[in-house]
Amino acid sequence: MPLVLAVCVLGWVGSGSGPSLLAPAPVASHRARTTLIAEGGGPTRSPSLSRSAPTRLLIPSIGVDAPFTELAIGRSGHLKAPPPDDTNLVGWFAAGPSPGERGTAIVAGHLDTKTAPAVFARLSTLSPGREISIRRAAGTTVTFVVEAIDNFPRDNFPDDRVYADTPDAQLRLITCGGSYDHAKKRYNENTVVFARLKPPPATVR
Repeated sequence: MPLVLAVCVLGWVGSGSGPSLLAPAPVASHRARTTLIAEGGGPTRSPSLSRSAPTRLLIPSIGVDAPFTELAIGRSGHLKAPPPDDTNLVGWFAAGPSPGERGTAIVAGHLDTKTAPAVFARLSTLSPGREISIRRAAGTTVTFVVEAIDNFPRDNFPDDRVYADTPDAQLRLITCGGSYDHAKKRYNENTVVFARLKPPPATVR
C-alpha cells in the first residue's frame, strides 16, 4: 500500500511577514528501480536510467543553476524543507525515484525567502517544451521536457495527479504559488511543473 507523505516547503514573502507552508501530499510507493531494457530485439520501452542521486538542477530558460539537498520525512510526517535562508538550493525527495529513474521524481524549492526571491521565483513562467537538465552523481545528465504547468489550491491539492506512480521517468517541480494569505502566513496555491524524460535521439542505420 503506498505511503502518503506531506511535502512541507517554507516560503517567505519579501516583506518579512513570516513563513508560509506549502503542504501537498506526495505518494512514495517504492524505492529504487532498475533500468528498463528491451528484450528479444523488440521495441524499447519508455527510457529510464538506474538510480543515481541528483547533484545539480539546470533550467536555462528561467536562470536556474542550483545544487541539491536530500529531503527526508520529519517527525511530523511531513517532508522537511530545504533550509529557508538559502536562496539557491533545491530539495529532492530521496525516498522516491531519482531523476531519470522510472517513476515520479519529486523536486521542491522555495519561491522566495524573507529577504529575496529564491530558486523557484520564476518557476511559474515555464512553458511546455522547455527543457530541464539534472546532473547526477553517476556522471550522467538527464534532460526532461516540460509537458504542463499548473497551480492548485493548497487545500485541494490533486495528490493522485501529481504524485502517482508512472511507468516511465517523470519529474515534478513544486513550489508555493498564488496569492499570499497574511492572516494564515502562507501562499494559497502550489505551482507544479510536470515533465517527462527526453528520449535519446533515434539511431540512423
